[in-house]
Formats: sequence, structure tokens, C-alpha cells
Amino acid sequence: MSRFLTPRIAALPATVPFTGPETLERRTGRPFRARLGANESGFGPSPRALAAMQEAASEVWMYADPENYDLKQALAARHGCTPGHIAIAAGVDTLLGLLCRMVLQPGETVVTSLGAYPTFNFHVAGAGADLVRVPYLGAHEDPEALLAAAKTHRAKLLYLANPDNPMGSHHPGATIRALADALPPETLLVLDEAYAELAPDEAIPDIPAEHPQVIRLRSFSKAWGLAGARVGYAIAAPDLAGSFDRIRDHFGMGRISLAGALASLQDPDWIPEIRARIATARDHMGVIARENGLEPLQSATNFVTMDCGRDGDYSRRVLAECEARGLFIRMPGVAPLDRCIRISLGPEPMMDLVARILPEALRAAQGA
Repeated sequence: MSRFLTPRIAALPATVPFTGPETLERRTGRPFRARLGANESGFGPSPRALAAMQEAASEVWMYADPENYDLKQALAARHGCTPGHIAIAAGVDTLLGLLCRMVLQPGETVVTSLGAYPTFNFHVAGAGADLVRVPYLGAHEDPEALLAAAKTHRAKLLYLANPDNPMGSHHPGATIRALADALPPETLLVLDEAYAELAPDEAIPDIPAEHPQVIRLRSFSKAWGLAGARVGYAIAAPDLAGSFDRIRDHFGMGRISLAGALASLQDPDWIPEIRARIATARDHMGVIARENGLEPLQSATNFVTMDCGRDGDYSRRVLAECEARGLFIRMPGVAPLDRCIRISLGPEPMMDLVARILPEALRAAQGA
């Protein structure tokens, strides 16, 4: 261990929160036949985005605009706010890391759900803050329990994803709005809406961009199909959104990524088309689950979580048997959510591959 590390960083494990499919392929020496574990969009990005990125490739020798001006203008128009309400960075994960650096001091408390998106916890630990984890209520995060914990522990941040990862569930927008309006004065709601473009309209809360205690996080990685481009943004009151300029990497966005994101927003037909394709794939995946004796949970995302009806050890065997057959999927990391597996959605050939591999994996897991 380097002697130059701070004591807080030295005490943290040097681990990657997610084991990527590339790592698993290197271990086995075999490529996956389908990667359906990271909730990427197998449908890809808008053709307009691809064309814009290809054109921008010839300009890659130049830095991108450090103010991300054009994309901020387009996002502000989309969300009915001003560019001052928008902060842009290389994905939601980067925004979460910057936010934790901005607002947390060692020893302060953060409230999240037990089993929710683990990378957020990774950033909280890096800031030296303490995590309070609230159990899920069935397949849903529990807003009332989260709010109670925030009040009890005087939490600085309260993290909630709607729609949720890893379960795919969602709360009505009115429930999220009520949570935001009931926050204790010292608490900032970190509302992760990475899957918002795929959710029912009633899931999106009517929260004004000016709300002083809410920061909303959006991604181009899911519905927009640009996971590899790394583009995310935050919507928050200008005093908070503008504060990202204090510590962000001002040349952290590449010209190709920005061109793809901007062109995506200029294609009005893309999101309706993707929503329709994902709805079809979601129905197909539900049929596959039920045919194999699994319970598909209602999903407002581009994945389907399936209850295997047993414990986490069994689900891990199913996961391993799928990987051994060339199918990369994932599962929730903690009990009782780890009774489930989670499979991303994609074009029909990918769904057909799941239909062939999953019954084989289940039989092998049951035999073990």
C-alpha cells in the first residue's frame, strides 16, 4: 500500500464495485454470447446520435467545450428550466462522486436502502460519511422508512432511485413529491432517475428544478443507448448545480460523447420507439420467466427482475450456470433481495438466447 494515502482512503478496500463482463471473459477465456447484466441498451442509440458521433470523430483532436454549453441549452429546454439548473459529467456515477465530495464531511450520516445501487455507497465511504441502510418493503424501496431514518439520524443525504435498480419497481410521482416536501431541513434528496425515460408517466414527480432540497440525476446510458459514451446530468437549484464547477473535471466530457447526447435529444421519435421495443421485450421476458417457474416482478426499466423463490445461494448458482453457458446476467447483492436474478432486455435474438439458456442453468443449479 502506498505510504502517500490518507488514513481514510487506506482503510477502504481496493475493489471495483461491479465485476464487468470483460473481467469474467478474461477469467474464462471465452466471450459471452449475450451481455444482459449491466442494463445497457441492446437496441443501441439513435441513428442520428451515431451519425453525429461519427462526424465528431474527425474533431477528436480538440478538447470539448468546457462549459458543455450546447448540451446544457438542449437539456434546459427539455426540462423547462434554465441552463443554470443543469450540471453535466461523465455519467451519473461521476456526479454521485462529485456530490459526495461537495456536501459530505467525515462522520456525517447518509440514508439509503439496503441493497440499492452500491456505487453510491462506494462514494459515501470515500467521503468518510456513515451509511444507514433501510430495508426494502417487498420489491420497493420504502420512502416512509427512509424519511423516518433521515429525521432520526439528521442525514445530510437521502438516496432513492425511482424507478429502482436492482428490483425494477417504481413509486408514483406523488409519493416522491410528498417525500421531498417532508424532508428535514438538513437533508438533500438524491433522486436517481436513470431509468426515467422508460418509466410510466405517473412515476415522474412534479418537483420544480428550483426545489432547494432535491437533486435529480439523469443518464444517457439507458433509454438513449449511450452507456459507453458516459454522459449524465443533474437537475438542481442553480446554487447547487453551479457548485459542481468548483471541483468537476472541466475537460471531462469528450466531443464525441457530447455530440451523441445532443443529437439524441434532437431525435423526437427515438424514445417512443425504444419504449415500445422494451415493452415488447419485457413481455417476452415475463413469459420466459413464468415458463421456468420464476416470478417476473413488475418493471419500469429496461430489465426484468425474477424471483427464484429460494435463497441467495440458489440464485448465485443460477447466475454461475448462466455465465458458464455464455449468458451474462446479474442479481441483487444482499438478502432478501438476493432471492432474485436480474436480466436486461434487448432485441429478439438476445431474448431467444435467454429462453434457451435459462432452463438449462436452472436444472444445473437445482441438481447442484
